[in-house]
Amino acid sequence: MVRDGYFYGIGCLAAAALLVWLTAWPYAIPIVLLGAFFLWFFRDPEREIPQIAGAVVSPGDGKVTDVSIVKVGGVSRSRISIFLSVFDVHVNRSPIAGVIRDIRYQRGKFLNAMGANSAEENEQNVVTVEDEGRTVVFKQIAGLIARRIVFDKKVGDHLARGQRVGLIKFGSRVDVLLDADASVQVKPGDRVRGGASVLAILPVPAVREPVLAGQQEAGWKN
Repeated sequence: MVRDGYFYGIGCLAAAALLVWLTAWPYAIPIVLLGAFFLWFFRDPEREIPQIAGAVVSPGDGKVTDVSIVKVGGVSRSRISIFLSVFDVHVNRSPIAGVIRDIRYQRGKFLNAMGANSAEENEQNVVTVEDEGRTVVFKQIAGLIARRIVFDKKVGDHLARGQRVGLIKFGSRVDVLLDADASVQVKPGDRVRGGASVLAILPVPAVREPVLAGQQEAGWKN
């Protein structure tokens, strides 16, 4: 469980105990139920991370709402958008293994995360991860209810594929931006799980066979 769950859950239980002491136990039932919801909402299950070469995993649990080609700085990129409802796990994970090259926090609106314009106008945290010359950008986007984005890594940190990096509280959206040659594996309407579902496959650079000294000499003589 995420630490915030204990904070909210224990706070509600303390408030419920105070209500029981000041009034009567029935008045505390809604507060106890709210505390139980917080403990459930901030769950953080373990996931089996795919080991497929070039795999890009989902940064969060939710429903794929859009798969499209967008222009970013004049370059075409594949964008996969995932909506996280209040019933989904809200822990976010790195889509690929690599090094964080950039983190940009953008203040903005709190529009419905299902809307297309929320990707540009809403408050969001934009993270660029690089691995072997490939960059993958993922966005933590606040929604109509979500007002708190948490990201606990910094530029220069090395991430493993599927590693936990933060969360968005109470309903939100995550976008993943990939090179246009990525082979997208999902479609709108699909349900995905953070760290476990493969969103796309990136082309893997061919591994060159090592050249032996004898081969080098023969080639030079020819």
